[in-house]
Amino acid sequence: MRKIISLFCFLLPVLAFAGQPDNTAQIRSDAPDQYTVVKGDTLWDISGKFFKDPWKWPHIWGMNKDAIKNPHWIYPGQTIFLDREHGTLSIGKSLSDGVNADNVIKLSPEIISEKGRQDAIPSIASKVIEPFLSEPLVISNESLAGSPKLVGVPDERVIVGPGDVVYATGLSESQGKVWQVFRPGKTFTDPDTKEVLGREAVYLGSINVNKFDHVSTAVVTDAKLEINVGDLLVPPSAPTPLTYLPRAPERQINATVISIYGGVTQAGQDSIITLNKGARDGLQNGNVLAIFSKGRIVNDDGKPLALPDVRSGLIFVFRVFDKVSYALVMNTRMPVQLMDRASTP
Repeated sequence: MRKIISLFCFLLPVLAFAGQPDNTAQIRSDAPDQYTVVKGDTLWDISGKFFKDPWKWPHIWGMNKDAIKNPHWIYPGQTIFLDREHGTLSIGKSLSDGVNADNVIKLSPEIISEKGRQDAIPSIASKVIEPFLSEPLVISNESLAGSPKLVGVPDERVIVGPGDVVYATGLSESQGKVWQVFRPGKTFTDPDTKEVLGREAVYLGSINVNKFDHVSTAVVTDAKLEINVGDLLVPPSAPTPLTYLPRAPERQINATVISIYGGVTQAGQDSIITLNKGARDGLQNGNVLAIFSKGRIVNDDGKPLALPDVRSGLIFVFRVFDKVSYALVMNTRMPVQLMDRASTP
């Protein structure tokens, strides 16, 4: 652990957000004046202790746009203070400790002990989404056509596991020795335009290449599911960081739930869902969307009548591809179903 000299400027953007009613988050009636962070906390949970809308990060934490995408690290043992007048949170000291009668923040150098990033609390519970951050999930039809593949094993078997030698074609040494094995799954199709958005890639395991050649030799290093001759290969993608903070999209997003991970038809809290919108539509990692359940169909004088859609909860977008995105259901009052609607809250 090293020590650095730093200006404690975390509170500086707070005043910039004062008086912006669109961003105002309602303080909970039972909100404490302060809270000490403990291991296992998330930024979402902490904000939820103070505010009814914990996703309204910019106002709650007094951050500007850049700070939201590259937030200050928050660690167990630090104290979070609530400023009821401005409706914001601050770290390490009460706002009144550094503000004079003219509402001018007094900044002064102080010693801060810098901890490792692995000790920082995440935005949301990472254990639920970590398996989805480095494994292939969506691949285009164009990529499928040219994907390297497993072509055989030394004996007559077609199913292999950890420690087994396999042979593959199409591997490039420039892309590294580690490759992930996948099998094409369901095809994602936009329910409105009928455009093919991609294929879900079912992650099977990994191999390590011993010798590159026209037919390369490799060893299976891990297998989550059965690996077969004929399965496809892809270089591992860079893990998506867990340091982003929840925020509303910068533009209006209107998306549809096109899949629920695991092959089920309904999703509850902590479930993973797929949306028919992605990076090309303006979605980013960390965006929060409101989820709407379809209104019931009732009988109106013998004719079916659709009631308005009902806002049921919030979802957190954590991995974005070009045309689709994966989101975590943060909370919901009713089951999330296929074809439910998600939009900018």
